[in-house]
Amino acid sequence: MGFLQRCVGRSRCLLLLEGQRSLGSLPSSDRGQQYSTGVAGLQERTLIAVKPDGVQRRLVGDVIKRFEKRGFKLVGLKLLQANEGILTEHYHELRRKPFYQEVIQYMTSGPVVAMVWEGYNVVKTSRAMVGETNPTEAKPGTIRGDFSIHVSRNVVHASDSVETAQREISLWFRSNELIDWDCCNHKIMYEH
Repeated sequence: MGFLQRCVGRSRCLLLLEGQRSLGSLPSSDRGQQYSTGVAGLQERTLIAVKPDGVQRRLVGDVIKRFEKRGFKLVGLKLLQANEGILTEHYHELRRKPFYQEVIQYMTSGPVVAMVWEGYNVVKTSRAMVGETNPTEAKPGTIRGDFSIHVSRNVVHASDSVETAQREISLWFRSNELIDWDCCNHKIMYEH
């Protein structure tokens, strides 16, 4: 099975698995269906973004590999050059911080890989996998602990709450850019 690339506008491209259906192509009755495992919270989603330094250092595959090995399901993926508009909304809580303009300048300096991962307790688990914002405080074995040296270049972003994840996902992805698919190992991983 190969990949299809679909571009939307000048800076928004998606990679879709051939044969997969996007949420936008599904009848509304099929969207958000619950898996037959009966495990509550299995479809929790979070935004993970590999920042320009992570893309430049070719760490995208390493980040994806960690989330796949953990058992989370990738439901959205795109490589894009983030514009100031999306970043202003994404980092709205930092607007009054003295380093705000530096963050915006850095995040527009190169491509970003935005991803949506789905799974049980994915927001909290992702934050643990990513590690502390300041890499000097991030434990070995975390993404930032293993790959980052300075707080201004900390490789990856992870949503910090379910509510924040929902807001961030809606900023970076349209609903028809997220793919709803059945993961063959969920019944094995979440057997009750």
